[in-house]
Amino acid sequence: MREQILGSSVERQRDNARQYEYLVLTVAPDDSLPDARRRLVEHSEYGKWELERSVLYMGGGRRFWMRRKVLTVQRTV
Repeated sequence: MREQILGSSVERQRDNARQYEYLVLTVAPDDSLPDARRRLVEHSEYGKWELERSVLYMGGGRRFWMRRKVLTVQRTV
């Protein structure tokens, strides 16, 4: 299982003006699917990620794209 975080500089066309950061989780065909589901649930519950897209490839591999809004903090002073 491999995780890759794509920064906020990566913009998808349909996101319009919203800024997101992406987490791509790649699961090999020989990896355990319950472990992958557990990791997806952990990311969504504790990291505030939401599942945007999932793909099942012919060889049995899977890829999941998760996203969350980039929080911009403004100075108050």
